[in-house]
Amino acid sequence: MGIFPARFRVDLLLLLVAASWGSTYLVAKELMSSGTVLALLSVRMLIAAGVIAAIAGVRCKRLTRAELLAGIPIGVLLAGVFGFETFGIAHTSATNAGLIISLTIVFTPVLESIVSRRRLPGKFFVAAVVAVVGVVLLAGNGSFDPPSAGDLLVLGAAGLRASHVVSMHKLTGGKTMDSLHLTTVQLGTCALFFTAGSFFYGESVPNYLSTLNLQQGLMLLYLVLICTVFAFFVQIWAVRRTSPSRVSLLLGTEPVWAAIIGVSIAHDQIGIAGYCGIALILIGTTLGRSLEQRHRQEGLESRLVLSNSSGTSLEKQNPRHNRRSRVR
Repeated sequence: MGIFPARFRVDLLLLLVAASWGSTYLVAKELMSSGTVLALLSVRMLIAAGVIAAIAGVRCKRLTRAELLAGIPIGVLLAGVFGFETFGIAHTSATNAGLIISLTIVFTPVLESIVSRRRLPGKFFVAAVVAVVGVVLLAGNGSFDPPSAGDLLVLGAAGLRASHVVSMHKLTGGKTMDSLHLTTVQLGTCALFFTAGSFFYGESVPNYLSTLNLQQGLMLLYLVLICTVFAFFVQIWAVRRTSPSRVSLLLGTEPVWAAIIGVSIAHDQIGIAGYCGIALILIGTTLGRSLEQRHRQEGLESRLVLSNSSGTSLEKQNPRHNRRSRVR
């Protein structure tokens, strides 16, 4: 009786995070023009980094040199993700942006397999092609027009997000690092980049803030506190109470929420070909995630079997050594 409500609470919060991420594309479009992208990102990152740094500071744990050296390059990649994605949102629809960015689910395993020299199953690449065909259909909406500049920028953001995930694993995997410290350094690096950039491109941060009305101010706080800070803490909290695969699956519903919000609230116009593209993207990314997770699990199990068999062989080869080890 107690397990089901607890699991339901975790799942519900993860779905809320996915829905909030799906809404960011529409919210961002309402808060900016192409000339205010850097100012918006600067404000978002400054507030988010400040809130998380304040929470981390309450614990009085010192930021280590290793966390700083790992967090800065990862933060530079994260700044690229936000930059490409937000400039892309300014030049495409919320629906397109939310669905195209979901290709990260396909790009990440491909990039990781290249870095780790681990082959992916052939079926995964079939799923990847299905998803890419879906993007082409969605972006063109049935016509033969090439994707817009915004679509291509969001596609670039998906590639950079995959690089960010793989780099984070490479630089922090197997090392004892504080998640709050790493996030603070990453968001602080983003804030530094975007604040400096706002001096050279578009409106300055003070000018941008002065143009916001009450409704836009509330939307900005929603973008920072719910879509950034709240989402981060829910991920940390949830991954300790359920499996990483379940977290990935529930957060992977983000493009579904983006499409629902884009069509129902923003009234994005999508034709038959566009809906077919949405279906192919969701099928391709979901199948790709499933195949990659299964392949990873099979790899772990095979390595475990080899490890156990090697241990057994050693035990048979040198039983005297094993008896001495057990005595000790």
